[in-house]
Amino acid sequence: MKKIKILLVMIVAILGFNSCEKDELVFTAQEPSDTFSFTNTFLDEYVLTPTTTSNIGERFTWNSVSFDTPTAVSYDLEGSITEDFSTISITKSTSGNDVAVTIGNLMSMATEAGLDNDPNTENPDTGTVYFRLKAYSGNDAIETISTVQALTLVLPEIVVNAGGISVSTWGVVGSGYNDWGSDTGGLDAPFYTTDTPGVIVSYVTLVDGEIKFRENNTWGGDLGDANLDGVLDADPNNNIPVIAGNYKITINTNDNSYSIDKFSWGIVGEYNAWGDSTDPNYKPDAKFYYDYTTDTFKIGVKLPNGVIKFRLNEAWTVNLGDNDADGSLEQDGANITVTEGYYVISLDVNNNTYTMEEGDVWGVVGSATENAWDGPDFRLTEVNPGIVVGDIITLTDGEIKFRINDAWTTNLGDDGNGSLVQDGANIPVTAGDYRVMINLNDNSYAVNKIQ
Repeated sequence: MKKIKILLVMIVAILGFNSCEKDELVFTAQEPSDTFSFTNTFLDEYVLTPTTTSNIGERFTWNSVSFDTPTAVSYDLEGSITEDFSTISITKSTSGNDVAVTIGNLMSMATEAGLDNDPNTENPDTGTVYFRLKAYSGNDAIETISTVQALTLVLPEIVVNAGGISVSTWGVVGSGYNDWGSDTGGLDAPFYTTDTPGVIVSYVTLVDGEIKFRENNTWGGDLGDANLDGVLDADPNNNIPVIAGNYKITINTNDNSYSIDKFSWGIVGEYNAWGDSTDPNYKPDAKFYYDYTTDTFKIGVKLPNGVIKFRLNEAWTVNLGDNDADGSLEQDGANITVTEGYYVISLDVNNNTYTMEEGDVWGVVGSATENAWDGPDFRLTEVNPGIVVGDIITLTDGEIKFRINDAWTTNLGDDGNGSLVQDGANIPVTAGDYRVMINLNDNSYAVNKIQ
């Protein structure tokens, strides 16, 4: 241990002390006995997508700091958009040797740094943010600072399909969708642009509760309907009550009118006793999910030998079959013959066409699922390249994993770092209703509890 005397406005840089304005200040300083640095192998780039904000972007790890006199050591991880840390964007404290920073944390820093992924702006989609670690001991306020670690953030450019459809800035939030945007509830349901300027749509599965609409998953300027007159307003107490079901929500931002209509395409047939709820083999029509990149509806499903059709809202008013087995659909058309297997089906209701191919269908399996570890699994659908989703799955207290075609050949778990790996550890969950997403592009995933 050594004594250090600090005179007027003298700074001991190595210890990170600020200048003081006393004539003389004497205290005991304890230098760390080993090198203080991060121990991560950092990525070249951190690609950020809004579907994974609750996932871990980076887990910072470091060696322990030992001061000359044994004392408790605390750590502050600081993040900044400036290398000189003139402003601090993130501070996370711990007494351990690691701190997790989420994709959402990094996206907030990217926004603060002026990055965006809109191809119609001149703002960059790639930039750098900075992190450092402070260690300090007990009540003596003795601290030391690590070297600075720079992270390169990348916001993938917004995908616009051939028809010009893109993800809108608006979304659906509420107890009826994502527990009001809580950490466990996940992101708001996205709206998509249409070929009518100012008109946006969202395809959602809701639970009993209330909803409203907001931009960029943040509060401020959010809209609801206090009078329930079909016109959006910013009045107090303007939550919109909803009941469980599948819906198409349309907003006309030109006049703030909106509609919430029952809407769901599904598969009906021998698969589910033709939708006859009195039959012991009945189950709901297999639900399609919307893919804005192709403006089609998609599903991953296991079908038995037999025949199927496609219908809207589990009713026969609008039902599509294929009279000539040529991939074209007709109202009240002929049943479509299938053989037992796992299928990926795409439905284009704009052009009344469909494709149906045998393929890999992801599912959720585990002690927390309805059929436990034996399956059949809860089916998921790859809606965009590498993005696999499913809702709403009811789970009990237990564990889950993800696998393909009810088999263990390809199965993904989480060994504890927020990423999926082959044969990884089971993922613990508590009882509730969930939305599930797997991002096969970066092995991230989300299991969002909505109630």
